[in-house]
Amino acid sequence: MVRFMQKFISNSTEDTIELGRRLASVLKGGTVVAFFGGLGMGKTAFTRGMAKALCVDEEVSSPTFAIVNDYGGNPPLYHFDMYRVESWDDLYSSGFFDFYEAGGILSVEWSENIENALPENTVRVTIQRGENDNQRIITIDGGVEI
Repeated sequence: MVRFMQKFISNSTEDTIELGRRLASVLKGGTVVAFFGGLGMGKTAFTRGMAKALCVDEEVSSPTFAIVNDYGGNPPLYHFDMYRVESWDDLYSSGFFDFYEAGGILSVEWSENIENALPENTVRVTIQRGENDNQRIITIDGGVEI
């Protein structure tokens, strides 16, 4: 698989949402989008943009306590929060593998915690703080180009 690494600068939540929309518009079902980055970096905002591209009508919020939110869409969007996942048993009980096999798009926050379980063709999105509190440096590494 050819990998593309692209770097973007987001200066606002709206920029981050738009970047998520652009990414999702080129994805196919069965894709895992793994997010890396600290608290408050914009992972959920990015997923909001993905939801817009996939015609999701529901409000997108972090699945911190639910572990996974199923938003529907075309293809379906499954939004995971792996912050509390500490073992293979936790990962299996989250339904991650079942949702992956269902052919939707998986948006996975706190992917650092499940790095060894991510499929080879995972699209990796790293979000870091930029030069000020609102700016983010977003790197997308995967088999897609936006």
